[in-house]
Amino acid sequence: MASFDNRVFDEGLSTLVSEADRIDICSSEPTTYAQATTSGSVSLGNKTSITLTGPADGDTSGRKVTVPQITGGSVTAGGSATHFAISDTSGSGRLLVTGSLSSTQTVASGNSFSLTSLDIEIPDPS
Repeated sequence: MASFDNRVFDEGLSTLVSEADRIDICSSEPTTYAQATTSGSVSLGNKTSITLTGPADGDTSGRKVTVPQITGGSVTAGGSATHFAISDTSGSGRLLVTGSLSSTQTVASGNSFSLTSLDIEIPDPS
């Protein structure tokens, strides 16, 4: 199996850190920017002006970036949030990364949401 220098991982993760500016909570895993950011599609709410940190060593291997705790996110549609989506809205409108939430959150339109910090990790090849 191939071996990668940390710089290879860090270049991709650094792009994520520099371009990410919005996180959405979603009712399922979005596959497009429009799904991730359009209320009533799979997006149930969002928080803008997010700041990721890293890259840094992964928890078990590889490299990671961290999304700090989110508070005061705006819920725009009711439902059960199971996934998150991080997007670049100031560039060309790109869906950058998606993943599962650690636990499902039931949300109601007009309320706010919070998320604990989460890591996005690229593991070393096995």
